[in-house]
Amino acid sequence: YLVYIAPALLLAFWAKSRMMSAYHEGHTIAAPLSGAAAARYILDAGGLHNVAIETSPGELSDHYSPTEKVLRLSPRNFSERSLSAVGIAAHEAGHA
Repeated sequence: YLVYIAPALLLAFWAKSRMMSAYHEGHTIAAPLSGAAAARYILDAGGLHNVAIETSPGELSDHYSPTEKVLRLSPRNFSERSLSAVGIAAHEAGHA
C-alpha cells in the first residue's frame, strides 16, 4: 500500500513547498495596491458593487462565499501591498 501512495504523497509535499515558497517570495515584491483595494477594483469593474470584502482569520484562508456574496481575505492578503496579496485577491475576485 505504501509503495503505491508514497509517490503521490511526495509529489503533493513537493508541490505544496513550491507554492508556499512562491507565496512568501511574492510578499517581498511591492505592489501599488493592497489586496483589498485590488479586489474592490476588480469587483467594481465587473459591476459587482454588492460583494463585500472582509478579513478571514488564518493564513491562506482566502475564499469567496457565493451564498453570502462576501470575498474573504486573510489579514496579510487584505492589508499588504505585495504581489502575492494582489494576486490572491484577484484570483478570489475572479470567482465572484
